[in-house]
Parts: sequence; structure tokens; C-alpha cells
Amino acid sequence: MTVIAPEQITHFSDSLPQQLSHIVRRWSPLETLQDTAIAEVQLVRTDAPSSFHCAVYEPCLSFVIQGSKTVLLGDKEIVYTGPSYMASAVHLPVVGRIDHASPEKPFLAVKVSVDPQEVAGLILELGDKAPLGGNDAICPEMDCGLTSAPMDARMQGALFRLLSLLDSPEDIKVLSPLARRELIYRALMGALGPHMRRFAASDSQASRIAQVIYTLKEHYAQPLKIRELADAANMSESTLYHSFRQVTRMSPLQYQKKLRLHEARRLMLAEGLEAATASYRVGYESPSHFSREYSRMFGAPPRADVSQLRGAHALSQPA
Repeated sequence: MTVIAPEQITHFSDSLPQQLSHIVRRWSPLETLQDTAIAEVQLVRTDAPSSFHCAVYEPCLSFVIQGSKTVLLGDKEIVYTGPSYMASAVHLPVVGRIDHASPEKPFLAVKVSVDPQEVAGLILELGDKAPLGGNDAICPEMDCGLTSAPMDARMQGALFRLLSLLDSPEDIKVLSPLARRELIYRALMGALGPHMRRFAASDSQASRIAQVIYTLKEHYAQPLKIRELADAANMSESTLYHSFRQVTRMSPLQYQKKLRLHEARRLMLAEGLEAATASYRVGYESPSHFSREYSRMFGAPPRADVSQLRGAHALSQPA
């Protein structure tokens, strides 16, 4: 009897990238960030190149299936073309642009949210089999929080099995956690494994910066106290500044400002707050100061920017 592997139960003449493209196009018929029946999975389709726009990446694996895009993290530029993927180890304010897309060949991407604790647990299970990278003595250079690599056939197969569950909704509850776990496993064992391990390992400087980033994200509206952050991370203030900038390509103050502005934008869009109210909510003391920084970041004053976004019926976010 012939045994067919799961990745072979497809259109046999198609390549995996083509099959992934078919699935994403079928489940994202509109140009939008599309939620799916798998809570951690979102699909992106764009039919034309875009200008740069701001977003905040959460910890995730982001897969470009077709087309290409540019992501700017501070002074670091990442250009990735499908099929490739990117790992975001922490929450990062970025600027992104779709470079190549058309109605006939749209930009297609998949975002899979990743719980850092899930990554850490899998690394513990892997033990010595996990790629090196968690010890600063082994890898003294601090990683940037965002990096990318081409998708190999194993990664493509794992992503295909996860997305194929969209056609079998009765299987999602049981099988999607297993499929996501396989995807994270493939990422850990692949080119970005050392990068992911460094941010998950408790003994690394990268993981301490990740905890600082988490603290800033949870308390963005409070005054920035570098001394307290440095003490909590068991670092000197100068080491914290240097390491934080290596991971995020910005200072802690710049990072906090970007988080505040993104949250204010969300509050005005989702909750209908006025600009002044939103500015106070996120920690600004002066609405005029808030308006100046908002205009500098988003290219328009709060009222005009929110009106434009509402007119578009969606807030774009790069995958």
C-alpha cells in the first residue's frame, strides 16, 4: 500500500508556494487584514504597492507567500520577498511598505501570533537539540528584535498544514494547536532558531531586554524611570540604553512615545475619543505637544488622520 504524506494530499502538480497562495487568496478575498477561524492566524492581501505606514508588531511569525515588502525598524531595513518569513521576538513599532503587488499577483502574507512562553517551553523540551544562541558568552552580539529568512520546504509544509485547517473547521480546535506547535518547532530548528532562542532564554541579555519591553508596553502611560528598569533587568543604565537600542533600534523614550501614539490612534478610532482625551489617557500632559508628535509620526493631525482612516473602513497593519 502507498502511504501519502500529509503535505502530498494536495494538487500534485502545484508547488507548495502555489498551494499556499491558493489558500490565502481563497480566504482573503478583500484587501484587508483578515481574521480567521484560527484565533492566532491572520491573512493579508494587498492588490497594489503601498506607501510607508506605521504599525506595532507583536511577537509573531510573519510569512510572505507572494510579493515583497520593506520593513523599517529604526535605522534597520528588512526587505523580504515570498516565500520567506520574519520573526518578531518582542513588540516593535515599525514602518512598512508593500513593494510589489498587483490584482493579478497580489501581495499575500500570513501572520501567526506566538506566545513567548510557548517558545520557551518548546526550547526546554528540545534541550540540546535546540540551536545555540541562548548564552551571551556564545553569541556576544545582541540581536535585533526583528529578522527574516527564506522559507524552506519543511517550513512551507508546516504552514500549509496549519492553513489547510481553515477548510476543516471541525478539526481546528484539536489540530490547530498541534499545527502551530509544528510551525514554531520548524522556526526554532531553522535559520532563525538561534535568534528566537536568545530572546526566550532566561540567562541571555536579549531576554532581559524583552522583559523591559514588556514592562514599557504594559505601563506606557506612566513616566519613564530608567533607573527602575535597569535595576529590574540587573543592568547599568548605560548597558540598558545600549542593549535596548540594539534590539529595538531606538531609545526607551522613543519606544514609549511610539507606543503612546499608536494607542492614542487606536482609542480615537475604536472608542471615538477626542484627541485631547486620548492624549491624556496615554500619558501626555499637553494636547498641543501630543498633536505635534502625532502629526510628525502619522503625517497628519489627529482629527484628519482618524477621519481618513475611518473613510477607508480599516486600519492597515503590515504582516
